[in-house]
Amino acid sequence: MSRRTPALIAAAVLLPLALTACSTPETSTGAQGRPEASAKSDGFPYTVTNCGVTTTYKAPPKRVVTMNQHVTEIMLELGLAKSLVGTAYLDDKVLPKYAKDYASVPVIAKEYPSYEQVLATDPDFVYGGYASAFAAGDGRGREALKKSGIETRLNTESCAKADTPMETLYEEIREVGRTFGVTDRAEAWIKQAKADNAATAEKLKDLKPLPVFVYDSGDKIAFTAGGKGIGNELIKRAGGTNIFADLDKSFGDASWENVVARKPEAIVIYDYGSTTVEQKKKRLLTDPALADVPAIKNKRFAVMPLSDAVLGVRVPAAVEKLAAQLHPAATTP
Repeated sequence: MSRRTPALIAAAVLLPLALTACSTPETSTGAQGRPEASAKSDGFPYTVTNCGVTTTYKAPPKRVVTMNQHVTEIMLELGLAKSLVGTAYLDDKVLPKYAKDYASVPVIAKEYPSYEQVLATDPDFVYGGYASAFAAGDGRGREALKKSGIETRLNTESCAKADTPMETLYEEIREVGRTFGVTDRAEAWIKQAKADNAATAEKLKDLKPLPVFVYDSGDKIAFTAGGKGIGNELIKRAGGTNIFADLDKSFGDASWENVVARKPEAIVIYDYGSTTVEQKKKRLLTDPALADVPAIKNKRFAVMPLSDAVLGVRVPAAVEKLAAQLHPAATTP
């Protein structure tokens, strides 16, 4: 869990600010039917502030390393596989639609690569998903990479202060698209995401929200989703109320006594890592202290891959999938 520790997630800096809109780059069609970015650097230079770091790009980065699955999938969704010279740290499998492109990218480490492993790819840009991707103590700090001539970007869920995570997601996609000169692709994704979110909201508009507890991990104490970040937004948009929305962070610890006191009617289990969903369910169902929790009594569980519950391109579909588990009658065609 080191990549999402509270100390890293709670580090707060300024939200990224998008600058003025740019002209759309010319495109051509690639081998897989996707438009490829023009060799021309239309719309550059481009200056953006990301998690307190301001960078001016004279042209799109050409040699990119991604660390953490959700940012890798953002790059693949925007048709930027050919820009990737290395990737690292999956929580689970990439979506089938990305499998072919992902297979073309060298995996330089199972988890986080060393500074030397990053440098060996000769990158001009590193995109990290969690603050731990740029852990200074491991030699991968943004400042250290900058000194090596490498620009960086951190997914803004790790530094955002706003209470509008879906807008933060749209801005993340917009800024990445802008950085790589593929504004049209980014805006097309945002338009479709907004339509998908609106369709799910329409199905749930007359339903009473269901109190939900997120179980990520933990034994003596529960590691759960707090009120900051896309995980809380997912629950809200799927017709639930996060019982730990008062935790002022994306992820945090909660006592089992508080879980009992707040009486969740459904439990969302995050699926990732070596502990299976069934093992997590068993831990919850066999804990005598939880026996009177409504969700435990009724064995009412929903399951989400961790990669669905972070700031990435899976979010709109994840809202719909979670809604179908929490409110099957309302979402069944």
